[in-house]
Amino acid sequence: MAFYDLSLDELKVYQPQRSEPADFDAFWARNLAEARAIREPARFEPVDFGLKTVSVYDVTFPGFAGQPIKGWYMLPAGTKESLPVVIEYIGYGGGRGFPTDWLFWPSMGYAFFVMDTRGQGSTWRHGDTPDVDPEGGNAQAPGFCTRGILNPQTAYFRRLYTDAVRAIDAAASAPFADATRLVVTGGSQAGGLSLVAAGLEPRLVAAMPDVPFMCHFRRATQITDSYPYQEIVTYCKVHRDKVEQVFANLDYFDGVNFAARGKAKALFSVGLMDDVCPPSTVYAAYNHYAGAKEMRIYTYNRHEGGDTFQMQEKRSFLKELLGL
Repeated sequence: MAFYDLSLDELKVYQPQRSEPADFDAFWARNLAEARAIREPARFEPVDFGLKTVSVYDVTFPGFAGQPIKGWYMLPAGTKESLPVVIEYIGYGGGRGFPTDWLFWPSMGYAFFVMDTRGQGSTWRHGDTPDVDPEGGNAQAPGFCTRGILNPQTAYFRRLYTDAVRAIDAAASAPFADATRLVVTGGSQAGGLSLVAAGLEPRLVAAMPDVPFMCHFRRATQITDSYPYQEIVTYCKVHRDKVEQVFANLDYFDGVNFAARGKAKALFSVGLMDDVCPPSTVYAAYNHYAGAKEMRIYTYNRHEGGDTFQMQEKRSFLKELLGL
């Protein structure tokens, strides 16, 4: 994939007008209030995976509508004092897998919480959390992007985004968690969820979204043929009379609108040859982000972005911010 999007100079100033529903804040305040009204505590059950330097807990916490969401919580072995918590979301199609997939942050001395992704976890890493829509929905293109999309109340993203905030609530209540030092991160879908969390959860001290998905939906569908955005294209190609309704509803879930509300210090990353999450969609979120922010640019990379190089950037970013 050669360069196909705007030039870097254009990307740095690309700040498209946001399309935001008038009741955006009320919609999300109501969703979170309903979810948090279910006061069932998160459960942390110690489990043994043979790890000598990391302690592991199998987590179940109430997500959207109180539905049980799985996760892992991990600590450096022998932890005796409260630690900053890195909360990680998972990319599209993946699940929580095994704790051995998540050793980086606890090995760096952080408490670590990873949220399983409802209904996914069968494409590239297994998961354990089903998707349940108590309100019904519409027919969909294969995948998750158009599940329930004809009504924001039934949209899959409503449930997923609510889960993402409730994961922060669960992590803040975990053993040895310092609830004043909460960080979110992840790539692709997980990068988008990091922006959602930054826009909805004021307790966060940092957000580290990598090559975020779910940003600037309409432009993404117009300049890339790659999935998952092609799910939306496929749906609109068949449901020709629903195009404007689809994009009006997607405005409730656009990472750009959450970025405009994010105040936690942010570290973004972008691949300038990324054909899955086009660079201009990433910069749309970055340039609208309300808080202090930095960008790491990977000129010749696609959707893998910085990969392990970016992990080191994030480690340095948090060390400077948190001193750990």
